[in-house]
Amino acid sequence: MLSEPLRGGLVGFGFIAEHGHVPAYRALPQLFDIVAVADISEERRTRAALMLPKARIYPDADTLLAEERGLDFVDIATPPCDHASIAHAALDRGLHVFCEKPIATSSAEARGLVEHALSARRVLFPSHNYKHAPVLKVIRDVLDAGQLGAVHLVTLDTFRTTHAKGVAEWKPDWRRQHALSGGGIAMDHGSHTFYLAFDWFDALPTSITARTSNVSEWDTEDNISCTLTFPRGVAVAQLTWTAGFRKVIYTIHGERGAIKVEDDVVEIHRDGNVERIPAPSNWMDASHATWFRELFVELARAIKTDLYVGREAADAVACVEVIEAAYASARAGGQSVDLVRTPMIKAG
Repeated sequence: MLSEPLRGGLVGFGFIAEHGHVPAYRALPQLFDIVAVADISEERRTRAALMLPKARIYPDADTLLAEERGLDFVDIATPPCDHASIAHAALDRGLHVFCEKPIATSSAEARGLVEHALSARRVLFPSHNYKHAPVLKVIRDVLDAGQLGAVHLVTLDTFRTTHAKGVAEWKPDWRRQHALSGGGIAMDHGSHTFYLAFDWFDALPTSITARTSNVSEWDTEDNISCTLTFPRGVAVAQLTWTAGFRKVIYTIHGERGAIKVEDDVVEIHRDGNVERIPAPSNWMDASHATWFRELFVELARAIKTDLYVGREAADAVACVEVIEAAYASARAGGQSVDLVRTPMIKAG
């Protein structure tokens, strides 16, 4: 695909960078070469140097961007509070950007990143790795084959027993601190939920109602229940960090049948019959390294074809808009909040 591997700088060397991103990059040496890493934690810089002995190590993103020459892209794997500022700095230096979700903690910041990427003529690519889980690929195949007909109802339940812990060397509970995370489970996990709903309806929602709760001492929510209204149906989502077990359950209902996903098993319901398709996706492994490998192939393709802002980036902006609207609805006691039905950002 590329004559030379893309040279990348990795900003933030926490759990997902070490266990998800780096193994995926290593599996694609013909496409990627991580030549620099930045992290504000000395212990994490030491870990990065051990894992990537040929990479240059920096104490922060600003130093990496100021001193590195010849980079092609930056991979941003910091807490969300810094996503937008680092992405803008990278785009200012003519670099492509891969960014963990959410790409920003406000819709204004998210749209600003898209505008900057288009003006800089550089790729902005979000970390929507769930689409590459084997179970989600089965769903996509069923929908593409038209087996369900038009979708009118989607449910997305994500049960977690606690928030995902960060590395022990630096604020393992950063996801529960609003100043770093921008929000609780809606901000942390909402993107995965919402971009899947966009994909299955092939549309953006027109409104949302939401309720949040927090049973912890932290300043972020640990539960959200919401209903999104789409032009042809509704999506109902429940996300929690207070469940008694870890599990993902999705259902999709169409005019000719339905799909149910429970972790690694897909059930296709049609005409009173049920077809069960095992699709091992290793949901218990939070690193999702195999999913990232396929996602990074798409990143390389976007860079090669100058797809500066594609469908994934457009959906990433919409995710932040929905999260923002969900919080507004929750603050208003669950009142419906309209979402402006602007066309999806055109690829460019």
